[in-house]
Amino acid sequence: MNIRDEAVLRELNLYPLWVRRGAPATAETAPAATPPAMESQPAAPVPDEMSRTTDAPQSAHAGFVAPGLPGTSSLDWPELKQKVRDCSACTLRAGCTQTVFGVGDEKAEWLFVGEGPGADEDAQGEPFVGQAGKLLDNMLASIRLKRGNNVYIANIVKCRPPGNRTPEPDEIAACLPYLHRQIALIKPKLIVALGKTAATSLLGRDASLGSLRGAIHDCHGTPLIVTYHPAYLLRSPAEKAKAWQDLCFARQRMQT
Repeated sequence: MNIRDEAVLRELNLYPLWVRRGAPATAETAPAATPPAMESQPAAPVPDEMSRTTDAPQSAHAGFVAPGLPGTSSLDWPELKQKVRDCSACTLRAGCTQTVFGVGDEKAEWLFVGEGPGADEDAQGEPFVGQAGKLLDNMLASIRLKRGNNVYIANIVKCRPPGNRTPEPDEIAACLPYLHRQIALIKPKLIVALGKTAATSLLGRDASLGSLRGAIHDCHGTPLIVTYHPAYLLRSPAEKAKAWQDLCFARQRMQT
């Protein structure tokens, strides 16, 4: 195991990778969940309770078709980025430094969607660049992914809500068409919704995050899997093991 793998495991509370055979595991040494599979090993098994399928399409990607996107449905990447920069459709724009469009491979198979920019993201103009971003990068590394390499990262809203509060329904409604157009342009094979706001906004229905985890959902023709937001995991590190299960589930879904 190299230094990078060790750092990832420690960050995800999944260290040590092994213990001496026959040695009793303690609360301090026992891993919180099955550790990330190394390149020469098969992916970790997904628990039975995480094999549910809801109304997701049977094909790996049936094509993203979102309803009702006036003014955005025909935009290409440069036009869409300019429209987001110029947007004043809700009150969030007046209170932020800049819009945070998204970052990564514009033909990525993996799309990770969070809630909205925080202070660091507002300052730098890129999603997930603070401590939550560091954790997200480690989550990606744990399943052999890397920011910008077959991965795109975006948020439900492009402007920072005051005090990092949850976006209001009208703010989400004003901004969601931009994300829908991003999804249509990227054509990802899988969307990973990070947190309840991202999940319920994309699925168009209210539900608890716990009830949405462990299933493959349909986001207008694209499979979607739900896990915890990295900012929540920073506050509740005990849940990192569950997030690891979600990542294994997502990896297994992509390999089918």
